[in-house]
Parts: sequence; C-alpha cells; structure tokens
Amino acid sequence: MKNPWDTLPEKFVQKLTLLTGEKKSQQILESFCNHKPPTFRANTLKITADELEKNLKDEGFHIQRVEWYPNAFILLDQPQKLLTATKWYLEGYLYVQSLSSMIPPLVLDPQKDDLVLDLTAAPGSKTTQIAAMMENSGTIIANDKSRIRLFKLVANLKLQGVTNTQVLQIPGQFLWKKFPQYFDKILVDAPCSMEGRFVCDSPKSYTDWSPRKVEFLEEQQKFLMRSAVSATRKGGIIVYSTCTLSPEENEAVVDWILKKDAGKIQLIDITSPTLPSEQGITSWKNKIFDESLKKTIRIFPTDTMEGFFIAKFQKIA
Repeated sequence: MKNPWDTLPEKFVQKLTLLTGEKKSQQILESFCNHKPPTFRANTLKITADELEKNLKDEGFHIQRVEWYPNAFILLDQPQKLLTATKWYLEGYLYVQSLSSMIPPLVLDPQKDDLVLDLTAAPGSKTTQIAAMMENSGTIIANDKSRIRLFKLVANLKLQGVTNTQVLQIPGQFLWKKFPQYFDKILVDAPCSMEGRFVCDSPKSYTDWSPRKVEFLEEQQKFLMRSAVSATRKGGIIVYSTCTLSPEENEAVVDWILKKDAGKIQLIDITSPTLPSEQGITSWKNKIFDESLKKTIRIFPTDTMEGFFIAKFQKIA
C-alpha cells in the first residue's frame, strides 16, 4: 500500500488534519490508499432490487445490500469488470455508482409529479436515479454546459430507459433566466475539487488539486447556487452537494448563499438515522458560519464510502 503522506498533496494533508484532527485524518488518508469495492444500484425502471439480487447471486456474484438504501449493493471480493460484462449492466438493469453519490437524490426526495432540475447533470448518475425514484413520471430537466459530457448523459438516459427527462446545454449560472421561480426541486451537484474521491495510486485524481483551484471552484459554486435559488418556486427544495471535503466549497458556500438570499431560503434537516454522516461545521479558520450549518451533513471517506457534503434548503419567499 502506498503511503498517502508521501503521495497526496502536502497542503491537502495539512488542511485535512486541521479539519478533522490527527487521528481521523490518518484514517481518511489511509482510506484513499485502500481499494474500495465496486458499488451499484438497481435500475428500478427495469427491475426490482430483489429480482436483480437473485439474478446476480444465481450467476455467482457475491453482493451485499446497503442498509440505508435497499436498492444499492456492494460487490464483494470480485472485480467490477465481471459485473460490467453482464447483460444486467449492458442492458441498463443496474447502474455502477459510488454509494455517497446516491445520497443527494435521496435527500432531494423527488415525487412522481414533481418538476425537477438537475443543474449540472452529466454524465447522469443522479439524473437516472431521480428518474427511477419518480417512476418516469413528472418532468426532469437535465442540464450541463459541456457538449461532450452531454453525449454521455443522453446515452445513459437511453440505456436506463428514462423517458421523463429533457436535456439542455446552458451554463448553470444563467439557467434561472429561462426558468424563473419554476422548479419544485433542484439538485446542484456542483463541480468541485473532488477531494473525497482521491485515490493514492491514481495521480490524475489529485495532481490537479491546489488551494487556488479550490478558491476558483468556490466562486463557480456560488453562481450556481444563486441561479438555483432564483429558479426554485416558493416552497420548493434545493439540494447542494459536492464530493469534496473543503469547507471553502461546502459550508462557506452554504453560509454565503444564506446571507446573500437572506429571508428567501433556509436550511432544513436531513433526516436519515442510518446514514453514515456527521454534522457540518460552523467555523473554519477565522470564519464563523451560521449555526444552522449543523443541519448540513458530511460523509467522510471510508473503505466503502467516498467523501461528500450535502445541504438541503427550502425556499420560503
């Protein structure tokens, strides 16, 4: 196993230690150097989780159901390439996805007749999950500014049998102009520095990281959140998520939008007693955040989970 202290960016290691403390940061850093088992979910537009579980076990797969999400599975002691060679993968009966990535749609909790926006949707992991949760009813607008990534999004929607989704290519920060106060629910799964997904033996996962990049992304995330607030109807729900650990991209962005749109939005509790999560922080370095940041959640990397941050807002005016 590689040594994460010798592999990962030194400034990131220092920052993580400041954020979580010596003992916890050591556990997190070691998790970056341990190979996580493949995880996936049943595409309930095509098959039930029980049926998929039986079929895969009949074919010799060793899988484990996830306690907090019965549609999700962990592949035990077998390589992912075995799973992706099956008809269940090739014909869209399942979707390979990290467990942490499945949580934001669960928090968004879309209902059958909702009008939903996935603001930065490609390649479609969460869009397809939302469509399955809505049973292909209601309407989803799946937006992404990248034309190349949109091809992958469209392909995934088709393979998974999604029929309630329209695809748009608009810079997310401007989408509110086309849809002012329009959506019931919006997912802002923001582009981020991806610290929660670092892998020691995959340099491409971390060599692009820098404090300057974190600052740049923080500004982009703020623009996306402002757009989301403007595009949500009164009473609607916004879920903001990232796969990073940086407070600058997480709690600081949430605190900023709460102040910027004071009186329009409020944080609401994320309720799931079995989720492997912790409260968001209310201070970082010399900054004090709103006490309601305790309603946000952090998921720290483990041997099965990637790092994630999730906040849930309601628009009140």
